[in-house]
Amino acid sequence: MRDLPQALAREGWRVRVATPSYGTLHRLTGTETLGSIQVPFRGDVHQVEVWRLAGSGGVENIILHHALFAVDGAGRIYFGDDVDRPFASDANKFAFFCIAAACWIRSLAVAPDVVHLHDWHAALYLPVTRYLAAFSDLGRIRTVFTIHNLSYQGTRPLHGDESSLAAWYPEMTADPSQVGDPEHAHCVNPMAAAIRLADKVSTVSPTYADEICRPSNPDTGFIGGEGLETLLQAARDEGRLAGVLNGCFYGDAPGRRPGWQRILGMLKAQLHDWQKDAPANPAHKLALERLAAMPKRRPSHLLTSIGRLVAQKATLLLYPDASGATPLQRIADRLERSAVIIVLGSGETRFEVRMLEVAETLPNVIFLCGYSEVLADPLYHAGDLFLMPSSFEPCGISQMLAMRRGQPCVAHAVGGLSDTIDHGRTGFLFRGATPGAQAEAFVDTTLAALKTRADDPVNWQDIRNAAAAQRFDWASAAQQTIKALYLDDHE
Repeated sequence: MRDLPQALAREGWRVRVATPSYGTLHRLTGTETLGSIQVPFRGDVHQVEVWRLAGSGGVENIILHHALFAVDGAGRIYFGDDVDRPFASDANKFAFFCIAAACWIRSLAVAPDVVHLHDWHAALYLPVTRYLAAFSDLGRIRTVFTIHNLSYQGTRPLHGDESSLAAWYPEMTADPSQVGDPEHAHCVNPMAAAIRLADKVSTVSPTYADEICRPSNPDTGFIGGEGLETLLQAARDEGRLAGVLNGCFYGDAPGRRPGWQRILGMLKAQLHDWQKDAPANPAHKLALERLAAMPKRRPSHLLTSIGRLVAQKATLLLYPDASGATPLQRIADRLERSAVIIVLGSGETRFEVRMLEVAETLPNVIFLCGYSEVLADPLYHAGDLFLMPSSFEPCGISQMLAMRRGQPCVAHAVGGLSDTIDHGRTGFLFRGATPGAQAEAFVDTTLAALKTRADDPVNWQDIRNAAAAQRFDWASAAQQTIKALYLDDHE
């Protein structure tokens, strides 16, 4: 949402990006007020402020501000509800955002040619414009719905709860077959509704667009349509589904590769900053101990992994074999002191805890429990081999960022990873018929890649150069978006 709008603007489109304020964005330097709109929600009418902030490349940012966008605290985007009420607080916030956005679009003197919606958070715009009479005029505007991650669908009850379709929009007489969850008749599924109702549906790589038309299979480790595959098959057969690969920014010069001592110094500085905010976090303490014990000279191999610690990203990294050893342990044990593995990421508590448990047993693993842009690019630049064993990957950006800096990747041959990595030429892909087989293949492929690096430096340099030469540019993504999604089929 930063880069694609700018690329679209360079293609001659006027682009406005609408977002909730989350209690803070309307206060950014340079914002200007555009007035307010009246928004019906929960049987009442709310006054929502509209702010504008000029962005890069001619993009306009439209910020909708109301106290309900910050009910969980200013600056907080997501709220962790109890497991028996998933998405309840977030769904309230984004249901309000969807009808507020519809009110703002309705107020414009000139209607947009396309309304482009992203993920379940924006999906309820479509039922609002289809099933609320006050917004029927907006139904003539072309709509595009992009799926970034099908695992998060925002499902809530149709009624009988303060966080439900009937509570949000009491005047709506929606067709349950159009807004309902395919597996739970009493629930609204925003993502399912958008797939049914949008003029065009897209996702962020061609391979992922194919994968989500097939059912998920936990036994084989395949993550596909997550219950929505029948709807997606229909969209594909109707010519409404497309896969457009995301891009990557290539404008900045990489400069010199960071030295080992510089990397250690940056890690230490970041950990001290994190400790100030969370002094009791045992992960920070362990990481500082590992840094203090690191050799002064760069290790023979520096492996890196950067990503959120969630099931998608971390399952195969921590998948136990028959002895209970994880792939991370098996790789670290085989390499011993000849290699250092740096893992940067945070996410679900269960994965953070497990990652810490594993790191405690491995002196050559540094686990950085958090995320930092300041650290990420130097690690992409300094690493020898990037580990990305995602169970599924709609597109992926980490592999592009690593390749951009000449760091080849070991990645699972799924989704956008298959579309961006050429095995043996720009990186290394692994496969497997079950999660256990995938974990085994991940270990074997990683060790084989490092053997290539040690035994055949000329070939390794060719792989590095080929990875760095790849271009997944936003201009191509914008042109494909316009052709496949924004223009009528006859244009």
